[in-house]
Amino acid sequence: MTTTKDQYIEIITQCKVLFKNKMKDYGCAWRILRLASLTDQIYIKAQRIRGIQKNKDQKIPEGQKDEFVGIINYSIMSLIQIEIGVSEHPDLSEQQAIDFYDKHSKTTYDLMLAKNHDYGEAWREMRVSSLTDLIIQKLLRIKQIEQNKGQTLVSEGVDANYQDIINYSVFALIHLNNN
Repeated sequence: MTTTKDQYIEIITQCKVLFKNKMKDYGCAWRILRLASLTDQIYIKAQRIRGIQKNKDQKIPEGQKDEFVGIINYSIMSLIQIEIGVSEHPDLSEQQAIDFYDKHSKTTYDLMLAKNHDYGEAWREMRVSSLTDLIIQKLLRIKQIEQNKGQTLVSEGVDANYQDIINYSVFALIHLNNN
């Protein structure tokens, strides 16, 4: 039986391959995106997933899996932007971007391991639709924190929410790959 660790690493590796290939095509043009723009991009993808889950008819051939991969990659880009700030122009080499990608995917993986231990892999009993709803809820929280200019009184910051979004997306992909 494949473990959560193995499944998680396999999915992040697939996401990273797409990220690298897009870097070859576009460079790091994403570096100009402000955090709110990245949040909105992730929100659009999450809403599309929800639409796919609710509607039987689909007009665009890309499915849930592609959108969850996009959510993971945009969330990692968001974590990079939080760390080093937004740039007025593409300013990272491919290797620098990959190094940041690896750093943030590793930190998020470590968080998943800790939470997965404490929660006893409860996500395995969840539906993909519930994971989608949780992602949208996290995005709404991020939008509110952004409106509050990043200030929270008792809640986690946007970085923790992006990490949860990544982990929920990986869990959804594990479920979709098992079906």
